[in-house]
Parts: sequence; C-alpha cells; structure tokens
Amino acid sequence: MNRKLEHKVALISGSGRGIGRQIALKLASEGARVVINDLDAAPAQQTVADILAGGGQAVACIGSVTDADFGTRFVKQALDSFGGIDIIVNNAGYTWDNVVQKMSDEQWEAMLAVHLTAPFRILRAASAFIRDAAKKEADAGQTVFRKVVNISSTSGVYGNAGQANYAAAKAGINGLTKAMAKEWGRYKVNVNSVAFGLIMTRLTEAAADADAKIDIAGQQIKVGVNPQVLKNAEALIPLGRGGTPEEAAGAVYMFCIPESNYVSGQVLVCGGGRP
Repeated sequence: MNRKLEHKVALISGSGRGIGRQIALKLASEGARVVINDLDAAPAQQTVADILAGGGQAVACIGSVTDADFGTRFVKQALDSFGGIDIIVNNAGYTWDNVVQKMSDEQWEAMLAVHLTAPFRILRAASAFIRDAAKKEADAGQTVFRKVVNISSTSGVYGNAGQANYAAAKAGINGLTKAMAKEWGRYKVNVNSVAFGLIMTRLTEAAADADAKIDIAGQQIKVGVNPQVLKNAEALIPLGRGGTPEEAAGAVYMFCIPESNYVSGQVLVCGGGRP
C-alpha cells in the first residue's frame, strides 16, 4: 500500500486529546512517524500506545508549549528519535473567555503565549535543521517539500464577542503563517493555517456540569458550552452541526500531503460552511 506520508516525521503539539490526537492518528495511518505532545503524560502516552498498536511509530514529548525551552526540546525529540523533521502542526491551545472590560492581563497574555508565542518558538527552534536540510537537498539535486500547519480559528478570521484575547492570538497566527510562507518558500516549506469553526471536543461540547473546568498550570479554566448556545450555534452552520475531530484532522491532512506542494500562505476555514 502506497501511503502518502511514508517515512515523514511529524511534530504535533497538543496531540494527546481532541483534534490533535486525531491529527496524530491520521498522519500516523499514512506512514508518518509522530512526536506526540501534551501537557499531561497520560493522554500523550495513550496516543503513542494507540499508534504503536496500529503498527506505527511515535514518541512522546510531555510538557507545556509555553515553557521557554519547549520548542528546543520538541525539535530535539524529533531529531533524536527519528532523525529529521518534515511536518510541524502547531495545534496546542485552549480558550479563556471574557468581555474586554472584565478580561485580566493574565487572560490576555495566556492566549498570546499558547496560540502565538509557542508556535513561533517551535518554528524558530526548527529553523536551523530546515535550512541545513534544504541546502543539502538542493546541492544533491533533490526536491523535498516540508509542511507547517498552524491551527487558527474562525474567531481569528471574523472575530467573536467575548474572545478578544483568543481572536487576536488566532489572527496573529494567520499573520505568522503568511510571513513564514514567504521566509521559508526558498526552503520548499509550505506554511498554511486551518481556521476551525465549531468542532466538538471537550472544550466545546454541551456542558452537563456548569462548573466543569480544566487545569492549566494551576489555573482553573471553565470548559463546555451552554446547551442552548450550542444549539443556536449549530443552527447557523449550513451543514447543520458541529464538526468532528476526525473531520478537523482531515483538513490538516490536506496540507500535509504532496498534492498541496504548491499551496502556501493560505488560511483554510473548516467550519461546515459558516463564515
């Protein structure tokens, strides 16, 4: 069987759960060797175990993408384990909503840190390998394309009330995408963004428990959506429902395969037809 990502090495942040996990499983099913990351060890190791059980190759790099040294550790894990880097998916993130007059500096800075600064650091950490590999391949007359897929949001494309911090960070990742497409085009790196609309994960599903929270570095962040708000949101989607993590992973996958070798600097909205 000819798998499209055979022998490729993919780094996927935030891939222990939700969309990131499905991206990892999809890329691994197409032959990629995957570096899994999560803030918590258990979900990361579970994703690794599932990939190994399916005959794939994967290792875990545990920790917060907002740590100053994370990008360096992430890249080193890929190089030490698999000897290269072909695909980087900057997926890790969460929301911490509030209207602007009630939003703290901590809320604002947390969203910029996880959604914009962390991807920047990962790409910066990978730059030396990418530059050197591209030069060696060019000298040898080889044509090798690499892929960066940054995860954005419709909030970053169109804005969303109560998400000034998240929307600004996700708009920023689209700007970083377009800049890096121009910087790294000479290295044959395609850099694109996928802007998700409503995708059904633990962060967006109907909240059975109004007090449901996740712990992010000791900070309790509320998750889930009011069922009526969720119902209203789905009614505005032309396809009539929120997307699944598997469908979200499919949008990312399209930017990772050879068929997208001449597509770069683009923002693809994956939102069921809702602008």
